[in-house]
Amino acid sequence: MSETLTYEAAYSELQLIAEEIENEAVSVDLLAEKVKRAAILIEFCQQKLRATETEVNNIIKQMEGNKGKDS
Repeated sequence: MSETLTYEAAYSELQLIAEEIENEAVSVDLLAEKVKRAAILIEFCQQKLRATETEVNNIIKQMEGNKGKDS
């Protein structure tokens, strides 16, 4: 997986793959390949969301901790 892959790019690619599959624009020969790529992209997006959630929660905790010090 590319180091420069962003959440937005992965999500856009997932949307495109889903659209191709829904519209039956993917040949049977490529279907398994597209599904494998989709699985990789889904995992990437999930990891990115979990990491972002953890980071945001840590920032909120730090902000709440700093409030108590200012009082």
